[in-house]
Amino acid sequence: MIRRDFSERDIHMALDGELPGDERAAYDAWLDANPEMKAKSARFTADRTALQTAFAGVLDEAVPARLRKVVLGEAQVKPAVPRSRWWLAAAAAVLVVAGGLGGYLAGIDRIGQEDQAEDRLAEQAIAAHVIYAAEKRHAVEVPASDMDHLQTWLSNRVGLKLVAPNLTANGFQLVGGRLLPAGESKAAMLLYEDDKGERISLFVTAESAENAKGTYASAQDGPRAVYWMDKGYGCAVVGSLPREQLAVVAKNAYGQLLAGLAS
Repeated sequence: MIRRDFSERDIHMALDGELPGDERAAYDAWLDANPEMKAKSARFTADRTALQTAFAGVLDEAVPARLRKVVLGEAQVKPAVPRSRWWLAAAAAVLVVAGGLGGYLAGIDRIGQEDQAEDRLAEQAIAAHVIYAAEKRHAVEVPASDMDHLQTWLSNRVGLKLVAPNLTANGFQLVGGRLLPAGESKAAMLLYEDDKGERISLFVTAESAENAKGTYASAQDGPRAVYWMDKGYGCAVVGSLPREQLAVVAKNAYGQLLAGLAS
């Protein structure tokens, strides 16, 4: 029997059928000896099954050319679109509250310009929302009931001081959060729900792009992302709420996120 040190990478290899057959017995023994990894394997398996079930009708469809270009980095820069002017007022108000972020103003004249990084952030945020907002049992990895651990864990993994915004004033309660890949880095996703079961999500990642703000929708009848990028980080609020309502929630969330980053 092959003997070596296994890791989380081997769990993914096993799920994808890429683990060498002569290592399977040793891998199974390693799982039995490591309850934490065995539980993680079971969770990954459940997530995989849920995803396969959710997308059973489209898994064999060809990837749309537009999305393929996004993944391969070949997407064309789309024409600039008018930005809502409330972002400027919101940014100014947040700066007064948070303080210490005067550098933000240096790039504010670039807000109307487009960048592929903006589309990439919004696409990633929307894709994550579509997958996990529909989940009932596995929507989050850490529940809101373990708030301290949730914030510390995600902050350490993403590399930003992340404070989960309190959106009760907007009618939303925190469900919990999870860690997600974001290109070559990592992203934190915080999921919220109102009393009608409507869900919105916050997608936050370390992002080295220039200043930018806007609204993006990958499909006319799908969820939209109200995104915001500053030097060192990027975030998006995603949901299927009416545009004006989502904008109000985004302003509240961004103000609290900024205050957390500055504290």
